[in-house]
Amino acid sequence: MARTDRLMRLMDALRRLPAPVTAARLAEETGVSRRQLYRDIATLRAGGALIDGAAGVGYALTEDPALPPQSFSRLEIEALVLAVGELRQTGDAALEAAGRAALARIIATLDDARARQALHTVLRSFRPPPAPVPHVVEMALLRQACWEELALDVTYRDLRGRVSERELWPLGISYAEGALKLLAWCCLRQDWRIFHVPGLERAVLNGRSFRPRRVGLLRDYAARGQAM
Repeated sequence: MARTDRLMRLMDALRRLPAPVTAARLAEETGVSRRQLYRDIATLRAGGALIDGAAGVGYALTEDPALPPQSFSRLEIEALVLAVGELRQTGDAALEAAGRAALARIIATLDDARARQALHTVLRSFRPPPAPVPHVVEMALLRQACWEELALDVTYRDLRGRVSERELWPLGISYAEGALKLLAWCCLRQDWRIFHVPGLERAVLNGRSFRPRRVGLLRDYAARGQAM
């Protein structure tokens, strides 16, 4: 896990869990050893986080009173809760868990009245989750490639059963009912293609970056969409 992600997860745990939180619980929440946890707490303190407590006692995060609480309208709160509830429709468990964690972090910063409203929203999603879309390639790898603008070498089986080896420059992932798709520039065809994620039988980062081309390619794709 990247250091920044680990520290954000630790801050999230300190906000969510009843204080004081033991080092053992925080280590479990963040997936690190106790020794690493103590180093991470020292890092956060050095960065200005107000964390009270010590090893063997437990820790508590004191939010800076100089910072105003987050302010959202009631409808904005309803929209956030509804949006996170709808994440189950993606069939992506990691994405759904990230949404819930982000919402918990937001609610922890609200004043008491708004926090109560978040617990008693009237807009809810009760749609059952879709049947899982089986796929071999991990979504975490595809997300990383999109975020960090890294090329992928893939083995792809299309809907007709034809298999090909390609280099892809992935730009986006779309979640639809019964379909999981990857938008990418295909170096084999020298054009944009939409790939069904279940058709990716293999995908590995090849060490090449397409960062210098990303903005131009996205503008081209957007222009094509407007011309259709």
